Amino acid sequence: MKELRIDFEDNKDNDIDTLSKEILLRVKELKENRNIDIEALIISLPSYRTIINEEILESLGDIDIFVSNAMSEKEDTNKVTVIVKEKEIFRIALDGPSASGKSTIAKILSGILGIKYLDTGAMYRAITYYLTKNNANLECEKDIDSKLNDINISYLKEDILINEEVVTDKLRTDIINKNVSLVSSYSSVREKLVNIQRDIARKNSIILDGRDIGTVVLPNAEYKFFLIASAEERAKRRLNDNESKSNYSYEKILEDIKRRDYLDSTRKISPLKKAENAIEIDSTNMTINEVVENILEYIRGIK
Repeated sequence: MKELRIDFEDNKDNDIDTLSKEILLRVKELKENRNIDIEALIISLPSYRTIINEEILESLGDIDIFVSNAMSEKEDTNKVTVIVKEKEIFRIALDGPSASGKSTIAKILSGILGIKYLDTGAMYRAITYYLTKNNANLECEKDIDSKLNDINISYLKEDILINEEVVTDKLRTDIINKNVSLVSSYSSVREKLVNIQRDIARKNSIILDGRDIGTVVLPNAEYKFFLIASAEERAKRRLNDNESKSNYSYEKILEDIKRRDYLDSTRKISPLKKAENAIEIDSTNMTINEVVENILEYIRGIK
């Protein structure tokens, strides 16, 4: 965790509120100049002070504040020292083909590690949902481009919204499954969503899953994993997926997965590809818990 230091002189005539406002001002200046996210403040006060007004510092957000008196031979010292502890931010990129278990694994890791989770696949599905609902010509990139500025993606807790419509439960239908790879292949769609994804990941410890997270979206992610499984195993998982709204048979799902693998890996823009420094995990014969534990061992430095 990085630490930054602020030193300044206090005026004995100032009241507690004035001192607290001065601390707030100095920390805000540092925060804005360095573009940092703060975890905690350690404030060392002159010997003649014992407290500050922590309510004044609440505008900095949810941070820990520790206050102590300076240890000095000069009892009349008026020096104030503020140690700003920066939040430790790390990003996990979890890539892999369709139905390889990325979203399930990412959600579990998010809960264990206490970090945010961003389902990038759901974002592409949400755009596909909007386009099909509004009768866009999915074969015509110009038609799609003309509609992108009308699309606003947001989140409300665990729900994804398109123009304030909750669409979470509408993203696993056969029509979405069939068309999401095509929609995802267009450069304008990818540019719009990649910018959103990078902005979200910029100041948060987070796990993102997708097909190009480690290669394009977050090439500097601290941890990268590439999750694979046989097409047959992935088809079985999709068939038994409680969240899936598909009415396809196993054979049809298998055919669709192989088609999507081809489209995702051969598209010109950000193809499905393992990052050079990503750790590959074949989950074909592994349980969900085994995959999670495997990834955690790498993150914790056990492997």
